[in-house]
Amino acid sequence: MEGRYDFVIVGGGSAGCALANRLSADPSNRVLVVEAGRMDWKWDVFIHMPAALSYPIGNRFYDWKYQTEPEKFMGGRSVYHARGKVLGGSSSINGMIFQRGNPADYEKWATQPGLEHWDFAHCLPYFKRMETCLAGPDEWRGGDGPLVLERGPATNPLFGAWLEAGQQAGFRVTDDVNGFRQEGFAAFDKNVSRGRRLSAARAYLHPVLTRPNLDLVTRANVHRLTFEGNRCIGLELEHRRKIRHVTAGEVILSAGAFNSPQLLQLSGIGDPEHLASLDIPVVSALPGVGENLQDHLEVYIQYACKEPVSMQPHLATWRAPWIGLQWLARKGPAATNHFEAGAFIKSNPSEPYPNLMYHFLPLAIRYDGSTSKGDMPTGHGYQVHVGPMYSDSKGTVRITSRNPKDKPAIRFNYLSTERDRREWIETIRLTRSILNQEAFAPFNGGEISPGDRVQTDEEIMDWVARDAETALHPAGTAKMGRDDMAVIDPSSMSVYGTEGLRVVDASVLPIITNGNIYAPTMMVAERASDLILGNELLPASDSTPFLSSDNE
Repeated sequence: MEGRYDFVIVGGGSAGCALANRLSADPSNRVLVVEAGRMDWKWDVFIHMPAALSYPIGNRFYDWKYQTEPEKFMGGRSVYHARGKVLGGSSSINGMIFQRGNPADYEKWATQPGLEHWDFAHCLPYFKRMETCLAGPDEWRGGDGPLVLERGPATNPLFGAWLEAGQQAGFRVTDDVNGFRQEGFAAFDKNVSRGRRLSAARAYLHPVLTRPNLDLVTRANVHRLTFEGNRCIGLELEHRRKIRHVTAGEVILSAGAFNSPQLLQLSGIGDPEHLASLDIPVVSALPGVGENLQDHLEVYIQYACKEPVSMQPHLATWRAPWIGLQWLARKGPAATNHFEAGAFIKSNPSEPYPNLMYHFLPLAIRYDGSTSKGDMPTGHGYQVHVGPMYSDSKGTVRITSRNPKDKPAIRFNYLSTERDRREWIETIRLTRSILNQEAFAPFNGGEISPGDRVQTDEEIMDWVARDAETALHPAGTAKMGRDDMAVIDPSSMSVYGTEGLRVVDASVLPIITNGNIYAPTMMVAERASDLILGNELLPASDSTPFLSSDNE
């Protein structure tokens, strides 16, 4: 961390790793990546073993361990939010599910002021550039990018029942949810390569860490950005219990939807009234900083399984040594994330595009690893994760003090709108219908969660309010655009009212996508790297994806 850097990237997470790779490809650019967490050591099985994904969540060595403020429409309870605090960020602890979202999501982006060239045609080339799709490259999928994507084999008979049940319920099977047609039931892509998690750090950063113009520092907490007037000239950080100052030609925040707005506010960029209440001098008055917070809320709908075909017995502690030995050979139940199939469908026929995402799992387990053993007489179970993708509930991220070590106040306002509640009732009823199709008859041992006691609209909403968890997809808190609440210039990723400061991460998404947000965030980082370097952008695609039955 000596001398002046051309680019300092704050956050060695998903977007930060991609940016570090692309910006340092030019040896004349001196690049520093600052990560608050520790290294993702190769020997750390909790990171690299796909099936161990529940272990880092809630562990202070891997997780920022955020909690929301009491959520009014969820009985006043706080919702736990895991975010990766390790090199690779949340890509080192997530479920490894790779979903681009629906092409219509990017068409919606393009209707926002200033985002005309962020439509699907302009985004698709960057999706293709970043991936190697092992199912085969084509006009929709890439074949030589850093992110190797395996397609779930979905060979367990429960996956077969899931795909068949979807058809029995009146839905289609699609070949590739990241290809021409997202809508339908399908096997899913995953960020797993040869039995190991392929995080953004392993895909983008580690292969280039030997570049002499690329530096990485971990366990370094950025306190605030430093300015001369409105020009960002570097940052102040704490490393090894010492306060250090780093100078930079440009600073790029890639700290995520919670930490990036926190750093902006600590540095005098945000709502003037909020900053004044904390005696923080205003550098740039941007009321949109920390606003527009979006997420996906989800529930687990779990069933007991009558046949001994689920993965549930593999959770037994006594099996761990053998499973570990298998994994060392890149095989066995630990070599997959088990989210090998799912669906994108409409909660009712009047919806123009799919508004529900399903992850099907051949076992019954929560993110924290807990199970409902007493409700599974055979010891076997299965479940789906499901929730509406386009909730119109919006929240905020706001610092509560000038101390950078104090976590910001996070409030999502989950379930606060009539549309949100209506979609949830539709979701539960539709899901039950699918899981009770004839295809599941050999396996259906009865609903564990929510159970028969939950039937009326009121009972459904009460259960959702008590039981729902975040899908861990926070986004939108420094959105790009050109309206009064926009924070980021979409043509440069620069923060309005400043020079030498950009934001590139999930916080810039103007509207959350239908699906896990890792892939859209990586796409934004890929495109942003060209904008930052002044490269000619990749030409827009002339391929037309499936949007509705009109263009199938």
